Amino acid sequence: MTPVPDMSQETCIGGRVAGIDEVGRGPLAGPVTAAAVVLTSTAIPEGLNDSKRLTARRRDALLALLLEHAEVSLGWASVEEIDRLNIRNASFLAMTRALAGLSPVNHALIDGNALPPDLPCPATAIVKGDSKCLSIAAASIAAKVGRDAQMVALSRQFPGYGWEKNAGYPTADHRQALLDIGVTPHHRRSFKPVHNILYQDKTITP
Repeated sequence: MTPVPDMSQETCIGGRVAGIDEVGRGPLAGPVTAAAVVLTSTAIPEGLNDSKRLTARRRDALLALLLEHAEVSLGWASVEEIDRLNIRNASFLAMTRALAGLSPVNHALIDGNALPPDLPCPATAIVKGDSKCLSIAAASIAAKVGRDAQMVALSRQFPGYGWEKNAGYPTADHRQALLDIGVTPHHRRSFKPVHNILYQDKTITP
């Protein structure tokens, strides 16, 4: 049976608990995006779930309700930061920035198996937290909608890569466009498919 997220973790901890999730670790292009959400227990939108289990239309509708009834903050780490720090640390940076955009919280619930360093509050890492905790599910929705909108905007500046559909993930069409059109400033140069294209014609001289 597919688990349904609930508020048991948040209720057990008590106080202002933020759910945090990120999206965008796997793409070849674009930023990594995190969201932090504090739900209002008396006004939780019905149907919150892991963003991957929802249609784009449903995610948009739920985010509108979250913006009305919850506290939502987005954090970003740029392509330059991804290439400099690596994607894991850049994801942590985006999470920290998202949390910093909220009023102070007493605890953070973070999707995954590791915690960002130097958080300003106690935190708990929860594997598959977006399918277990409603606040993390809410954060997964906010992060997904926010990043998808960013990639649609970038697709207008750099057409041909299909970012409006693939959000920068390494689909066959995106990989072919890299070969046909080339690398943009929004591609992650530290990721192997992009790195290989940039340096395939370069040789190391003694």
